[in-house]
Amino acid sequence: MAAPLKVEFHFDFGSPNAYLAELALPDIEKRTGVKFDYIPVLLGGVYKATGNMSPGESLRGIKNKPEYNALETERFLRRHNITTFKTNPFFPVNTLMLMRGVVAADFEGLFEPYFRAAYHHMWSEPKKMDDPQVFREAFLSSGLDIDRIIARAQQDEVKKKLIDNTSNAVARGSFGSPTFFVGDEIFFGKDKLREVEDEIVAQLAAPQRKTA
Repeated sequence: MAAPLKVEFHFDFGSPNAYLAELALPDIEKRTGVKFDYIPVLLGGVYKATGNMSPGESLRGIKNKPEYNALETERFLRRHNITTFKTNPFFPVNTLMLMRGVVAADFEGLFEPYFRAAYHHMWSEPKKMDDPQVFREAFLSSGLDIDRIIARAQQDEVKKKLIDNTSNAVARGSFGSPTFFVGDEIFFGKDKLREVEDEIVAQLAAPQRKTA
């Protein structure tokens, strides 16, 4: 019997494009029967390792491109019927605390509620989530035992896990977020969701997988 197809979503809460892409993943899962593995990475670490920069920095000073980028975002929102997205007025936000937190939450069996709350407070009801007091109050308002998660996030195993995730992503070809892997095939950006789904379908239908 063939091993389940490994499909990954590499994210950092600081990326609005990763937030938007993630909202479309449940529909892909329903249509294909796969489940995405959610892999937290530190986007600042990815940028440093690859010499990349954020879209905001890369758009700065280029005539017409920021306006077109905003237009593409609006089209994506309409296409996927997304009504919850709001630009974070504190962007860019340092996400080290958030990303260590999600790794810690995973160790504590709280990945899903932490993940949903983090995205909510970054891109649905946006807050300055790199402010420790704002961070704590936001997660408390979402019903999480955030002090437990904060304490766990200080442990070396959590810090190492986030570093390893980030290093491994870069070693496999990542340079930003959202990045997707379908098996060994890499895709970047929310505009590649159709290609991601096509690759999932193709790999699931591959003769070697059917006969393994």
